[in-house]
Amino acid sequence: MKIWLAASFVDTEQFTELARAAERCGFDTLTLSDHLFYADFGTPYPYSRSGRPRWDAKTHWPDVWVTIGAMAALTSRLRFSPNVYIAPARDLFTVAKQVSTAAVLSRDRVTFGVGVGWCKEEFQGTGQDFHTRGRRLDAMLPVLRALWAGESVTLDGLPELSISPVPAEPVPVYVGGDSEAALRRAARLGDGWIGNRIYTEEQLDPVLATLRRLLADNGRDGEPFDVIAPLAELPDAATYRRYAAKGVTGTLAAPWWLATPEEKARHGEGTLELKLATMERFAEEVIGKL
Repeated sequence: MKIWLAASFVDTEQFTELARAAERCGFDTLTLSDHLFYADFGTPYPYSRSGRPRWDAKTHWPDVWVTIGAMAALTSRLRFSPNVYIAPARDLFTVAKQVSTAAVLSRDRVTFGVGVGWCKEEFQGTGQDFHTRGRRLDAMLPVLRALWAGESVTLDGLPELSISPVPAEPVPVYVGGDSEAALRRAARLGDGWIGNRIYTEEQLDPVLATLRRLLADNGRDGEPFDVIAPLAELPDAATYRRYAAKGVTGTLAAPWWLATPEEKARHGEGTLELKLATMERFAEEVIGKL
């Protein structure tokens, strides 16, 4: 079971120290989220009962690839992934060049966590069609893989083209999302799937069954395929081993969200010190026992 550090709602200046600590503590991958701007969104947020986002205008959403580049320069083993990058809110070549450069500079430690997104206003802001985002992502992914492999591609209205630099190894593509369409996309085009909700066992079991069926439908039932699922369980090595037996290959954790009252009193809410202390405890109590 791989443990990914879920580093959303983190102040930008904390990321480099979190990356150093994540590598020291044995986390596999550090994830960060992708948002372009804050506004009074008319689009309902799909992961809260109120339909309102859980953040405000002061919440930091640093550029994913700039931040990954900074963290990669200070680490040697830790992997990095957006959770998730809204690729269809950008043009193909911006995505191709950003991911390829980050993969080269990190020496192949980038996973491309990607999804279609929910916020119509962000698509309007970049001039991309919100309503065709699923179809466009389906079309983008094979072309991105080809470009990252150093191949030349031919697109409508353009001469044969390629990009440089390209990574030495393939960039893994993990599709995020909980909808049937996202699961189909992951099984057809991805190397893995990232769940966005926090799952109970009863909620996750049917998702795992659906993924197994879809992989088989696509002739991929014997292929390696990662399942990264946030779990509605207290962190525990035995619990994680039980989920691993079900086919879950990784989960996301943010240890500071489970800080004890004593830790909060000692280090302060939201501080880097609290995050580092809880990560060290998580490493000792959970990662070290896996």
